[in-house]
Amino acid sequence: MKKVFAIFAIVGLIAIASCGGKSTEEQAAADSIAAAAADSIAAVEAAAVEATAADSADVK
Repeated sequence: MKKVFAIFAIVGLIAIASCGGKSTEEQAAADSIAAAAADSIAAVEAAAVEATAADSADVK
């Protein structure tokens, strides 16, 4: 019975190890996409602030 549990433990360890985490390439791609999205959001916010300032200047 001990051998059966040992075999299951070994198979379980191998199965968990084979799944692994994200590779560094996948992580780098995700980071670059997040950075591009943050840059785009910042550009849109800056344009909105400029448009609001221009509209406010026209009202006075």
